[in-house]
Amino acid sequence: MVNLQKSKVSDSEKPQNRFKRSMKTRHLVMLSLGGVIGSGLFFNSGYIIATAGPAGAIIAYLIGALVVYLVMLCLGELAVSMPETGAFHTYAARYISPATGYTVAWLYWLTWAVALGSSLTAAGACMKQWFPNVDIWIWCLIFCCIIFILNVITTRFFAESEFWFSFIKVITIIVFIILGSAAIFGFIPMKDGTPAPFFSNLTASGWLPNGIWPIIMTMVAVNFAFSGTELIGIAAGETVNPEKTIPLAIKTTIIRLIIFFVGTIAVLSALLPMDQAGVVQSPFVQVFSNIGIPYVADIFNFVILTAILSAANSGLYASGRMLWSLSNQGTLPKQFAQLSPRGVPIIALSVSMLGGLLALCNSVIAPDTVFLALNAISGFAVVAVWLSICASHYFFRREYLRSGKDITLLKYKAPFYPYVPIIGFIMCLIACIGLAFDPNQRIALYCGVPFVIFCFIAYHITHNYKTKRGEIDDHH
Repeated sequence: MVNLQKSKVSDSEKPQNRFKRSMKTRHLVMLSLGGVIGSGLFFNSGYIIATAGPAGAIIAYLIGALVVYLVMLCLGELAVSMPETGAFHTYAARYISPATGYTVAWLYWLTWAVALGSSLTAAGACMKQWFPNVDIWIWCLIFCCIIFILNVITTRFFAESEFWFSFIKVITIIVFIILGSAAIFGFIPMKDGTPAPFFSNLTASGWLPNGIWPIIMTMVAVNFAFSGTELIGIAAGETVNPEKTIPLAIKTTIIRLIIFFVGTIAVLSALLPMDQAGVVQSPFVQVFSNIGIPYVADIFNFVILTAILSAANSGLYASGRMLWSLSNQGTLPKQFAQLSPRGVPIIALSVSMLGGLLALCNSVIAPDTVFLALNAISGFAVVAVWLSICASHYFFRREYLRSGKDITLLKYKAPFYPYVPIIGFIMCLIACIGLAFDPNQRIALYCGVPFVIFCFIAYHITHNYKTKRGEIDDHH
């Protein structure tokens, strides 16, 4: 099986089928941040505060940051050793099983195809605030075209646009933390002129009003908020000098995620009452609506719009590369692996956009009830991918050591092996189990588990067909 896959991959060594290494460190760091800072932070954080409580939300995001850090350490070693575009499933296929690699690829495609649809719907809803007489679907169509164009021109153009998209979000979140902290400590009065009580929301309902269990129940939602950090692995094949760029990007991204996410959640938890939090309205807008700062609603509506478009931009990039990678290994028709003269997989991107439009239709039909379900499905899929990254790293290092190779030859080594991949795997597994106890997110298991089973069955059916077909051709 391995030899068969290698012979198929060899076709991709042709120059016209290679991606151009045009991404630099600043692009890679902002690409990872761009995929992360989106609807998961701007909307899901309200749901997590309402479910786990203010202090519980902070704890949940601290745990989520730890999980991401462990996964990224595993991914860093794999990506530096084998910098390939669409790398997750190739690692899983090589070190776990080919069927697992096939399933991981489709899971990651599902993650971003579903998130793409919900992001475009949310972007249309943002525009509705300024243009109430224009239907949401019109804005969705406009944004579909914009995101597609940003992806198909060149990889460098995509990376540059994502850099500035993410830059706006990063600056805004820093401003949010500063202004929110000023309100917490009474330097900025509330809208009614009274000072904000110091961390009153953290103590009003108790530190953990619903106990510890809701923290576990919401971990997939938290992990969905962090999803996108692993885009560093997707872009490894298009990165200049990956052995230096990837470790630096991982290190800086993790530090920034802890500051941005945990700092933001601390401010939200302190200023937003638990009974007012939810996913109907962004908690950011809710907080600043209570603070006496003019035009804050419009400012943050614009920022949320750019954040959502940035996440959609990264999502189309990731899902398109996954289809390209599947085709490049002979699992999908070879047309999906075709690159434009500028080095862009246009057919794979086009099909991925159609997948996003299908999710978009669902969220337009019932946006209030579908939004959380779509995010839960995306969260389950990305956590399943994280599971595969931890497992792949464990088996990669074990095989490396068994072969007698010198560990010092690895250009990047994850510390504390084997504890890092094992603990990361266990924590991801606990997050998936927690879904079963949350009725609002349980649909992710109802959809995700059958999807995984279907992918395994589809792989074995198509693989057996190709094997028999090859034997017939060899016989003739």
